[in-house]
Amino acid sequence: MKKNIFFKKKNIKFNQLFPNLKKIKNITIQDVKSLSEANKNEITFFDTIKYKDLAIKTKASVCITKKNIEKYLPKTTHRIIVENVLFELARVVKKIYPQSDIDYNDNTLQKPIIKKFKSVSFGNNVLIGKRIKIGKNSQIGSNSIIENNVEIGKNCVIGYGTILRNVIIGDNVVIQDNCKIGQKGFGFIPLNGKNFKFPHIGKVVIKNNVEIASGCTIDRGSIDDTIIGENTYLDNQVHIAHNVKIGSNCMIAGQVGFAGSSEIGNTVQIGGQAGVSGHLKIGNNVKIGGGSGVVNDIEDNSIVMGYPAVSLKEFLKKNKS
Repeated sequence: MKKNIFFKKKNIKFNQLFPNLKKIKNITIQDVKSLSEANKNEITFFDTIKYKDLAIKTKASVCITKKNIEKYLPKTTHRIIVENVLFELARVVKKIYPQSDIDYNDNTLQKPIIKKFKSVSFGNNVLIGKRIKIGKNSQIGSNSIIENNVEIGKNCVIGYGTILRNVIIGDNVVIQDNCKIGQKGFGFIPLNGKNFKFPHIGKVVIKNNVEIASGCTIDRGSIDDTIIGENTYLDNQVHIAHNVKIGSNCMIAGQVGFAGSSEIGNTVQIGGQAGVSGHLKIGNNVKIGGGSGVVNDIEDNSIVMGYPAVSLKEFLKKNKS
């Protein structure tokens, strides 16, 4: 079982999470994960028929779900039937990872000890946390902050005023000035006049040869990770929400926004100020015109434009003068 290096976890007995469910064996819940990642003695969630294929194959011991879709879960998985899956999930995550619903300040930050990073170049006023890793020949720009357990590969360039937390970065990555990467995503559940914050226990994974231009914001995952694939380039002021997965060799122009849990294929090109709604699948070799609003899945090799985004042929036909 892979350890979560960014958040402290508690092992909790099942009856501490759901004291009214006496019929289920009182196992120790070791972690909370998505349907595809969960294993024995771990809890998961299943809240929409869209993820039926993952539910059928899950190895989780316990699943929080709804009555109308619980039939798709394996017989070996105990069902917790609730009305609001995401609220119950948030409550469970908060108990297992008590400090994951707020980005607390890293009070261990200090100036880097140069002899520990002999081949790394640091600018002025750089602060780093404990247990960080930085590869050979990397450069960290002035006024940047690298929090606990962050990993940076070889030959990377981190610009001025950038904040890195809860992120693992590959080799040959360029992150330009004033980027914020790995902070908690936008997630809460309105409840009786209050907002119950949804904890975020995932991380950001940035693979080799990625370039991220100035002013980009990349949120960490809530349960899964946020991932940027190899050789993908982001222009200025791109926002990537929690759990988004972007493939390899993509080109994302300025001010594009991705809502949570969307999956973007390989070799995708997106024009400036386009928006992609949450929980969508964008295929490989897709081109999305600037200013478009994507609200549906897009198949491989498609070219779309407009709001809502439609095929280029249909867009041109609708807008023919």
